[in-house]
Amino acid sequence: MTDKYRSPHTAEAVGRLRKLATCLLLALMGMGCALAETAEEVPKKLADLDKAVKSAQMSGDNAWMLTSAALVLMMTGPGLALFYGGLVRRKNVLGTMMHSFVLMATVSLLWAVVGYSLAFGEGSPFVGGLRYAFLNGVGADPNGDYAGTIPQQTYMVYQLMFAIITPALISGAFAERMKFSAMLLFMTLWSLVVYFPMAHMVWGKGGFLNGTLGGRFPAWDFAGGTVVHITSGVSALICALYLGKRAGYPHESMRPHSVVLSVIGACLLWVGWFGFNAGSAVAAGPLASSAFIATHFATAAAVVAWMITEWMIAGKPSVLGAVSGAVAGLVAITPASGFVKPMPAIVIGLAAGVICYLMVSKVKQVFGYDDSLDAFGVHGIGGTLGALLTGVFATKDVNDLRMGKPMGLVDGDAGQVVNQLIAVLIAWGLAIVGSVIILKIADLVCGVRVDKQQETDGLDLSMHGEEGYHFEV
Repeated sequence: MTDKYRSPHTAEAVGRLRKLATCLLLALMGMGCALAETAEEVPKKLADLDKAVKSAQMSGDNAWMLTSAALVLMMTGPGLALFYGGLVRRKNVLGTMMHSFVLMATVSLLWAVVGYSLAFGEGSPFVGGLRYAFLNGVGADPNGDYAGTIPQQTYMVYQLMFAIITPALISGAFAERMKFSAMLLFMTLWSLVVYFPMAHMVWGKGGFLNGTLGGRFPAWDFAGGTVVHITSGVSALICALYLGKRAGYPHESMRPHSVVLSVIGACLLWVGWFGFNAGSAVAAGPLASSAFIATHFATAAAVVAWMITEWMIAGKPSVLGAVSGAVAGLVAITPASGFVKPMPAIVIGLAAGVICYLMVSKVKQVFGYDDSLDAFGVHGIGGTLGALLTGVFATKDVNDLRMGKPMGLVDGDAGQVVNQLIAVLIAWGLAIVGSVIILKIADLVCGVRVDKQQETDGLDLSMHGEEGYHFEV
């Protein structure tokens, strides 16, 4: 169109269109630049998001594991201290509670110097090396072999709490008759010779029985059926046999001086055990929930089983029997807690309640040994039962460590029961041989048993110069 036929309005419209087209072009160019810039930033933003998620997970896991560590420490003091303290006679309450309390300090130092390294440092299939001696290299960075989302320091201190309570459990067998000096020497050597090697074999990288990190006979022990309860319970029996019976046993009355203390202690043990078992998931995830639930239902079942069995046989359901049943259930479910569903957990609890009751009320009487506070009948037998039943009820539906392959007998792998039996036999053998040798050493060095007068006066006065209770006439 020539200019003579173009109206002023047309020219104005064309000008506006040109401006609009220019603005649109500039806008599109800006959007293109923004999209190009955004495309370049996407990987960085995704990486930042992934980092934030991992940081949140690590913080949550670390908080749960520190809480679990505190719960497990609470199991020793005040839990076990009160439970055992209430079961002895009044003249021995302080001496008995002192066993648990002093081991909280002694084992901690031993763990820092060499214990953690011997248990979790790489070494032979039977004991770790000295890589982490004096906690060298144990810092804020995770150790991917054991726990990839928490500092190795947290994992170290969590495992320390297991190392503390295990020898403390043994003290229930020789309560009221072992020298304090002999107890300290025995527990120190026992930790070095029995506990640290057993922990390495079951949980340490390359351990002979480790189920996930290169073990020759992979055994499932989620939270310490073999490492904690069999070793302590069997060693307790050896101590009871070596020291002999308490003066007056079984003819004189040696009834607990305060079942009230024992009930409080047992309740603390029940609560603390969630840190023991659910904490062994080493993360605040679904496996921790599963272990928590299995632990609770097994314990409840054991209480009811022990109570009813005692009611039927002895005529009355005792309070002491009920709390003992709780401990038996906690012990038996420990190795299985991270591998079994709730219903099999209840079966394990029921079996523990009945069998452990018969051990402490019938079998002990038949053989006549003086296991003062029934450490063997509850921990040795309960731990053995739980370890074997773990091989029966472990399932990939709960913990798929074998990537879809069977975990236990219920999954179709009968061979796992054999592996569990091998682990049980090794734990029994190490505890028996190690305890006998250490007791003989302690006996030669300082003598293991108090003399008759000291036993008559009670360990509170004869060993510590104190009394738990003062009564004015």
